[in-house]
Amino acid sequence: MVKPRYPLLFLLLVGGMMAAFHWSRPSLPEQADYYPAGRDINPFAFTDEEGQPFVPASLVGHWTFLFVGYTFCPDICPTTLADLRSVYPALKKIAPDSQVVFISADPQRDDITRLKTYTAFFHPEFKAATGPHEKLFPFVRNLGLIYSIAELGEKDYLIDHSASIVLINPEGKLEAVFRPQMSEGRVPHVVMETLVSDFAKIVRLEGE
Repeated sequence: MVKPRYPLLFLLLVGGMMAAFHWSRPSLPEQADYYPAGRDINPFAFTDEEGQPFVPASLVGHWTFLFVGYTFCPDICPTTLADLRSVYPALKKIAPDSQVVFISADPQRDDITRLKTYTAFFHPEFKAATGPHEKLFPFVRNLGLIYSIAELGEKDYLIDHSASIVLINPEGKLEAVFRPQMSEGRVPHVVMETLVSDFAKIVRLEGE
């Protein structure tokens, strides 16, 4: 007796379709804390390196890589901005509307002129903004980041701050946070190769 082969063919077809679906789906980000629905960012109003308002509308229409620091930072800030400069062409290739924004947590020393000179040293397209601490601190906390100043009255004070990089989507919502690697004897840093890879995955996931 010859058994019909249709059930077997059907199973093979279904299996092939499931495999194709699985392999065609973009994988989730490897390094980033990813928020698929995006998280709302509370209203804010700062001043950018051109003396113009930096407000929620400044983020709309862009994939924004945002980093909090200060221009007198001896290690984390210059390292992170140099790393972002090195992968900036790759980020623009993934999404031409990508931008890098440096938020200074040191409005006392980081005036507009200094911010513009500092960010331009790393890349002429990098933006910067700052504002009073009563506005900055809630904004930074809203992004899941922190900063603190030990002795604000001193001239040569240091600021402790997060080394993470925040990704904000073109709707102006928090999309992901890239956490730094921590190792003894090294400056905390986000692995740029993984950041680029994760960004490509996120953009693809958002396009589905």
